[in-house]
Amino acid sequence: MTPQDTSPLARGRVATRLPAQDLERARRFYSDKLGLEPVDERPGGLLYRCASGEFQLFRSAGASPGTFTQMSWQVDDIETVVSELRQRGVVFKEFELAAVYGGGRTRDGIAEVRGHYRGTGARGDRGAWFRDSEGNMLSIGQPVY
Repeated sequence: MTPQDTSPLARGRVATRLPAQDLERARRFYSDKLGLEPVDERPGGLLYRCASGEFQLFRSAGASPGTFTQMSWQVDDIETVVSELRQRGVVFKEFELAAVYGGGRTRDGIAEVRGHYRGTGARGDRGAWFRDSEGNMLSIGQPVY
């Protein structure tokens, strides 16, 4: 038996929480740019659900540093998703990848990332990164088999 088998958290659902200094501005970004609408809301928070998870935007006085990926969506066709989001006004980052990820640069906003978790059966990822209206770094990934 592994610790994973006995952990009460292993049986829980993971849900991401992202800070928003301006919740209404964030709501507009997620609606207009990403095509997502909250499924529920409370004072100071918006709840979103996607195919296999959920995330919340919460009003926060703190700002996200936006220096690392805070949330990601896994998709089947990254080129189509990037193209559709660009048409909605999403700006994808262009940058050099660290050597640990295989080096190289993004091309047209999409990076080829070497390596993957063995249990997935993939040999790598294709990824694209952008910031939301609040500075949170978000990504889109597509496993490469």
